[in-house]
Amino acid sequence: MRSVRSAKFDELIHAPTRLAIVSLLAASEWADFKFIRDTVNLSDSALSKQLSTLEDAGYVEIRKGFVGKWPRTSARLTRAGRTAFDQHVAALQEIVARSGATILPQ
Repeated sequence: MRSVRSAKFDELIHAPTRLAIVSLLAASEWADFKFIRDTVNLSDSALSKQLSTLEDAGYVEIRKGFVGKWPRTSARLTRAGRTAFDQHVAALQEIVARSGATILPQ
């Protein structure tokens, strides 16, 4: 079990859509906008809004560029985003552990 200091529930990350996005980004170095959109099953505008919210919080870095003539947007977790995610997961694990259950595979 992690220390209380390393566990911190994060209201911003906890929203289901943002939790799905941050979880996906935690598993990759950079993720393409279309990949995130399709994996999390959001519209372009909904994903853009969620990524902007996470970027404003300092949790996500957005990279925009072109591949040939086509615009390409990618995102990744910042160091602060990774820390916030890790602390949020630790807090969720502590909450669930109080019931005697586990969210980890056995």
